[in-house]
Amino acid sequence: MPAPQKPNTIIFFTDQQRWDMAGVHGNPLDLMPNFDRVAQESTHLYHCFTPQPVCGPARSCLQTGQYATQTGCWRNGIPLKEDATTLAKCFRKGGYTTGYIGKWHLSDGNPVTEPQRGGYEYWLGSYSLEMTSDAYRTRMWDNENKPVDLPGFRVDALTDAAIRYIDSNKAKPFYLMISFIEPHFQNSRDDYPAPTGYEERYQGRWTPPDLLALGGSAHRHWGGYCGMVKRLDEAYGRLLDALKSLNLRDKTNVLFTSDHGCHFKTRNGEYKRSCHESSLRVPTALTGPAFESGGRIKDLVSLVDLPPTLLDAAGLPVPATMSGRSILPLLNRTARDWPEEIFAQISEAQVGRCVRTKRWKYNVHAPDKKGSSDSGSSTYVEEFLYDLLADPYELNNLVGFESHRHVADALKQRLLRRMKDVGEAAPEIVHAPPVKSVQKKLEPGDENL
Repeated sequence: MPAPQKPNTIIFFTDQQRWDMAGVHGNPLDLMPNFDRVAQESTHLYHCFTPQPVCGPARSCLQTGQYATQTGCWRNGIPLKEDATTLAKCFRKGGYTTGYIGKWHLSDGNPVTEPQRGGYEYWLGSYSLEMTSDAYRTRMWDNENKPVDLPGFRVDALTDAAIRYIDSNKAKPFYLMISFIEPHFQNSRDDYPAPTGYEERYQGRWTPPDLLALGGSAHRHWGGYCGMVKRLDEAYGRLLDALKSLNLRDKTNVLFTSDHGCHFKTRNGEYKRSCHESSLRVPTALTGPAFESGGRIKDLVSLVDLPPTLLDAAGLPVPATMSGRSILPLLNRTARDWPEEIFAQISEAQVGRCVRTKRWKYNVHAPDKKGSSDSGSSTYVEEFLYDLLADPYELNNLVGFESHRHVADALKQRLLRRMKDVGEAAPEIVHAPPVKSVQKKLEPGDENL
């Protein structure tokens, strides 16, 4: 009797999608019913975060299971090293056929030549899909570096291509990554182009509290952004339906996640590149044979944990080069020493570092460094401290408060440890100027909540 086929693996990867667009995170607009259903029936990573809130670096983290300073892709425009150990190479070594469709952002430009494709065999991609396409004009390049124009709204064009790939490769185990550009803004005109008729559904509707409080560009872009999210979820549903019709639904592990969030110019002059939840936290759910009935996982998980998770779920070895760890022990309730914080690196807008525990967010930055030319610094200054229990939308910065000095000191030690773990030299961290506060002084141990 032949051995059972290894489970297929698909990554459904969106761009710049906030975590709180999903109903399971409290959004009342019914934008993501397919995601919500999977999150409730399979495995929902309730607290999932990007380790680098900008396109290229985040993608390098997901391809390798490493942090951006480890991959060398710590800002946009730096190609992934050709000898990097990637998901595609690991799956190919394990007997899988591999395919990539969509935005890449890890090469020198278009077309992406074979050595810079991260080991993927089938290729239909673009270095920067936002630059080479528009909402109803999708152009990518194939294996022979020939341009391919696809019909339909851009989300649908990529989804159609993915379904064709799945149908053509259903007889053998496959690993496929679909990398959408939505709901990222259209760079050429700084707009969020939704499908025709979708923007009007959501303009002026419910808006997250941080955007209401801080302004930014959400009043202008919210309807289009929501419309793009809605169409992405419809595409996700179509993909799952295609797997079901091909009798692959129970044989395929599917990951839904995003590279980073969007703060709509509230935290700095653009849309991401900050330590805030709106930049770092992403909607993430898994379904398939390894993830059915996993439930809501509230431990803190990073994108660097997802590559080892997918390999582990496929029964393949996890390379020692990966800094992340598989979440399967969390599902099996056998995890030991799971990190109590996530670590993120900020570039381009600034040189920054942060840790986030279940209760606290602590961020430092290097004011004398440029995030576009410096990957790190020997000296940082405290910039933000948030109590997420009392202030989930990070509207009250507690950095420098004398009542919270003990918490900041404890988090500083965690940050230094995490920086050392990924190969960074221990920097000097300068305290923020002290601020007197009428708040109750926190006691030792409060920083662990």
